[in-house]
Parts: sequence; C-alpha cells; structure tokens
Amino acid sequence: MYICGGVTPELHGARIELQAIAVCHAPALYEIWTHPAVGPWLNAPPLESACDAGQLIELLLQMSREEESLRWSIALPDGKIIGSCGYNQWQLAGAYRGEIGCELSPVYWGQGYMRETLELMLDFGFGTMGLNRIEALCHPGNTRAAGLFRALGFSQEGLLRQYRHTGAGFQDAALFALLRSDRQK
Repeated sequence: MYICGGVTPELHGARIELQAIAVCHAPALYEIWTHPAVGPWLNAPPLESACDAGQLIELLLQMSREEESLRWSIALPDGKIIGSCGYNQWQLAGAYRGEIGCELSPVYWGQGYMRETLELMLDFGFGTMGLNRIEALCHPGNTRAAGLFRALGFSQEGLLRQYRHTGAGFQDAALFALLRSDRQK
C-alpha cells in the first residue's frame, strides 16, 4: 500500500521523465494550461498569468504533502516541460482506486508522449500504490483523450451529467476505468 510521505517520486520512461511538479515549471505549464486547444478541456480555474500558474502549483504541492493528490511535470531529456499529469485523488482503504488527469502541449500531440506518460502512471498506480481500479474523467467532446484511454484498455463506464462547473457552466464528464485485472490480460 502506497504512502508517499509528501514526496513525489521521479518516474523514467524511454523518452520522458515524470518529475515532481515545481513552481519553476509555472511559465511552461501556464502556456500549456492556457493554450486554446488544451484549456477548454481542463477542470481548473482560469489563469491570467504564470504567477497564477505558480499559485496553482503551490496548491498542488500542498495537496501532495497532505497525500491528497500527486502531480508530475512531463519533461523531455533536455528538461523541457511539455505537460503535466497525476493522480487527482486516490482511496486505498476499502476501494483501492485512483483518478488520473493529464495534459500535453499540442506541439507534442500524436507522437506517443502521453501514451508513454500514462503507461508510467498506470504501472506506478497498480504496482507501487497498490490500486485495483484507475479512473479517468474527460469531457465527452474530447475525442483525443477518449481514444487514448480506450487504446490503453480503459472502458467507458458512463456519462456523469453536469458533473463539473466551469466558467462555461455545468459540463458532463465521461467516466473511463481500467482494472488491475484488465491490465494483466
């Protein structure tokens, strides 16, 4: 059973590294989080500046220290930050499930970086954290995310009507899930 003690471990893939999100990543993440092709899909408050992104990162770091969430920046070998990902929440006792979230700079879409990222996260969730079920929520219109989740073996289990409230109003969320036993097939 995973207890992180407020420390986010680094995870290494063939082409990317997942490093603990840091305030120094705020300028790069601000550009990604506010990109017109990314921002509308996020369940996050509107950001006006890199300073706002830094404050959001501080909140995410506090949540990590309190073991309420776990967030990584996705980095290339040269250190360039191209996205972020993490466990928005998890519940071990009685449920052994977690919910993931992720976003990537559109410059890197379609090149397998997010698939590699999610593979690292799934291995960590099922292996180190001891999860049995990993969930992902996405806007029903986000066909790229839905397609990636399906390609990784997730099943769409339903539609959560008016699940989130954003600046655009109430939004539905598609619920995808992957079980440990699905991953082992």
